[in-house]
Amino acid sequence: MSVRLVITDAMWDRIEPLMPADPVRGRRWADHRRTLEAIAWKYRTCSPWWDLPGELGSFQTAHKRLIRWAVDDTWERILAAVLAAADADADIGWTVSVDSTVCRAHRHAAGARGKGAPGRDEPDDHALGRSCGGLSTKVHLAGDSRARPLALSVTAGQAGDAPAFETVMAAIRVPRSGPGRPRTRPEAVPADRAYSSRAIRNHLRRRGIRTVIPQPSDQVGHRLRRDRAGGRPPAFNAEAYKQRNAVERCINRLKRWRGLALRTDELAIAYQAALHVAAILIWVRP
Repeated sequence: MSVRLVITDAMWDRIEPLMPADPVRGRRWADHRRTLEAIAWKYRTCSPWWDLPGELGSFQTAHKRLIRWAVDDTWERILAAVLAAADADADIGWTVSVDSTVCRAHRHAAGARGKGAPGRDEPDDHALGRSCGGLSTKVHLAGDSRARPLALSVTAGQAGDAPAFETVMAAIRVPRSGPGRPRTRPEAVPADRAYSSRAIRNHLRRRGIRTVIPQPSDQVGHRLRRDRAGGRPPAFNAEAYKQRNAVERCINRLKRWRGLALRTDELAIAYQAALHVAAILIWVRP
């Protein structure tokens, strides 16, 4: 069987120095590159773990590595290091769009115990909920102006967009290559009408971030009915709002992996780890 690989030598040259070193005691890690290819293959094809091709090693190894490095935040550290390198090269577009997408859950995603696993950052509902489309998970993300993910978060499918906004914004932390605190503040944030709330506008104003969010018709009508007491309409730049398509294209790039477009993981921490793996490969691709 011939397996199509996605990690080129150029991509691996950027990832390899960021991978964990072999433990001082005990057995050596299995080949990191092959294991990363195995994880990518599983989520690109949305195949069961036990169907992993033999050329990619043991499926138990790949699955355990995915979970272990999610628990100890290894995937997030690798993504942060990749972002730091991109920022040092001025390769991040700091007009950051925020949006969410609903991913249907396969029946294989059900079955985890009712409460999050102890010692893990696992929500009690496993980020699964009922929405109009059935059992689903919602992925909230912030993407740069070149359609690449900067921060990711998952919630149950029926969760609203606005309540998760500050969580996603707080997850934007790009370390500096030299001294200084991580960069956390975009220049502007285009977002759709679902994020048009006073709390969100105040949050961005306090941080000195330009808000590019249109008002929905009900808010416009309510302000007009109050006449002068309604105040002036919030500033809105229609030309800058056109850049919001970047986050839509970012979502499209993530959902090319069938295992991300359709969730089959029982644990939210595993599904979010797979999102981070996809984000890492998007950033290191030439």
